Amino acid sequence: MRIILANPRGFCAGVNMAIDSLERALELYGTPLYVYHEIVHNLHVVDRFRQRGVVFVDTIDEIPHGANVLYSAHGVAPAIRAAAAQRALNAIDATCPLVTKVHLEAVRFAREGYIIFLIGHQGHDEVLGTLGEAPQNIRLVQSADEVARLDLPSGSKVAYLTQTTLSVDDAEVIIKALRERFPNIVGPSRDDICYATQNRQEAVKDLVPEADVVLVLGSQNSSNSLRLAELARCLGKQAFLIDGAGEISDDWFRGKQTVLITAGASAPEDVVQECIAYLQDRHGATVESRTVREEHVSFPLPRELRVLSA
Repeated sequence: MRIILANPRGFCAGVNMAIDSLERALELYGTPLYVYHEIVHNLHVVDRFRQRGVVFVDTIDEIPHGANVLYSAHGVAPAIRAAAAQRALNAIDATCPLVTKVHLEAVRFAREGYIIFLIGHQGHDEVLGTLGEAPQNIRLVQSADEVARLDLPSGSKVAYLTQTTLSVDDAEVIIKALRERFPNIVGPSRDDICYATQNRQEAVKDLVPEADVVLVLGSQNSSNSLRLAELARCLGKQAFLIDGAGEISDDWFRGKQTVLITAGASAPEDVVQECIAYLQDRHGATVESRTVREEHVSFPLPRELRVLSA
């Protein structure tokens, strides 16, 4: 068996920043330390922090008055910040800067009187935060079929934004439908889909023709990880989204010679290496690392932690 190990894969700059922020907050404040939503969408990362005393919550009401809370990489709505202030929480904002960019674009478009179509997945933490920036102006759009059913007053000013972790190809289909339906629609000056999501999808596109089967390391609630597995399947290959080596079935590799391994932007590298070790032990696999695009992006710690670290 041959393993093609895709690069880039795994943690992106936003995930690294969020995890580093939580590590630093633990050093400064100890436990209990609260995180609003999962710090990133990965089972291993969340469980490891939970074992160290971090408490993940889905509502601000679960956090005691005056406690320390860190906002996850996915961002939060203004209403959440207001609720935290009412409870006198010490809030640390670990929102990915690329998500913050989308929030600012939503505020700008709403201020200028636009109806905003947000391309994304209903219920995703990032989408909930963006919707909360201008709930009266934003409509969620999840497919080109939904575009055809949109009904707006004549003369409406319209704009679009996208969730950062979408499939590039899927988003383009919806954007094309919006432009056909609303020729005067405006969008962000630069693509909202994050560099890491695009790069990991590009690596799969480039390398999947050589593979018989694809393993994507990532959790089921990770949007960008799901998109990687979907992309491989759309390109005609069997693909499995797994959290780690314990989920591997040897039946997947019967009659298969080449396995492509990649990882979503919130998946730790140690789980990738565990899967490689499993395939080396069980199938005598050799590993060939292939780099499609270099990444040299980093984000600073949140302002609250930079001040305390000075």
